Amino acid sequence: MFKISFGLIASSLIALLITASFAYSQERERRSPPRKLTTEQARVAANNYQKYCALCHGENREGHKNDHAPSLRSKSLMESGIAHQVLRPMQYGREGTAMGGYLDEVGGPMTLDETWDLTYWLFEQAGYDRLKFSTNPVHGDIKRGEVVYQKQCSSCHGSKGEGITAPALMNQSALAHNTDEFIRYAIQEGRQGTPMQAFKNKLSKADIDNITAFLRSKSLGWTDETPVLKALPEPKDYIINKNGEDPNFALKDGMYVMSKDLNEALSAKKRMVLLDTRVTSVWQTAHIEGAIPFPYYADLDETVAGIPKDVQIVAYCSCPRAAADHTINKLRARGYTRTAVLWEGIFGWMHLGYPVRRGDIAGVND
Repeated sequence: MFKISFGLIASSLIALLITASFAYSQERERRSPPRKLTTEQARVAANNYQKYCALCHGENREGHKNDHAPSLRSKSLMESGIAHQVLRPMQYGREGTAMGGYLDEVGGPMTLDETWDLTYWLFEQAGYDRLKFSTNPVHGDIKRGEVVYQKQCSSCHGSKGEGITAPALMNQSALAHNTDEFIRYAIQEGRQGTPMQAFKNKLSKADIDNITAFLRSKSLGWTDETPVLKALPEPKDYIINKNGEDPNFALKDGMYVMSKDLNEALSAKKRMVLLDTRVTSVWQTAHIEGAIPFPYYADLDETVAGIPKDVQIVAYCSCPRAAADHTINKLRARGYTRTAVLWEGIFGWMHLGYPVRRGDIAGVND
């Protein structure tokens, strides 16, 4: 009797596992490929990737080179994220993260066509088919989803989705541009070649839906804010406090100045140049007072014009140091010796309560 009961139970469990597996592995409809780039478009896109993206996303699109930037060749992303889920963050950035907007209309260096071409180039390089995804909402138990999220996801993505060693999940622009199905598929399949594991064999389908619903619940009330672009500083404005004394920073590892020391020097009206090495669009949103946009990817011959070698230079970024390190190392190779990088980056600077100059928002600060 025991053997029969055990056999029935075992058979039932196997049937359930097969059913669950089938639910995850159902064949999705393939979408037609996007337009094919010309040889010249592909060449420009490849150059733009190396110039603007490789510093954080890696030379081979592997991701996590700096600032936990995600892989741009992961199978699950390329199956589900072309075009808008990749295009929109490239164009407009992710507010509250190191990802700035690279579209010229928000202050970035690329035209609309160039951002589209780079998106399609990434897809072509990955070599996967596009899958068709529903735009319908995913329903789930939000409270249960929060419990599972905190247990399974928060150690990497943060208890508030802010991102720790993995991308921020509750970023409002990300939630606005990504469908529920896109989010669910990422949880289900993971991101191949990255620390993001697939949860389809670890969590029930219901709990994956619950996490998706929980994340979606954080997008309510988001509104798009359009920055009013400011005129860029001229060389005559590069040096702040022109008549002030030179600061005398005690640099950490011969490279880094602490936020406390920089704030004291600014308060004391010390003479220096501040370089914001992020994409110019995020300089437009917020920057340390007096900083000039000095993107890490810019032509150095053009950007150093007007900056003398006898002035103290401090560079900062938001990653918190990768772009600034990159820039200062290039300047030092050219003989600029009075140079430093802000240790905490601008996010650390703001977290410590030090001031920034914020950009204007259309309809708010007119």
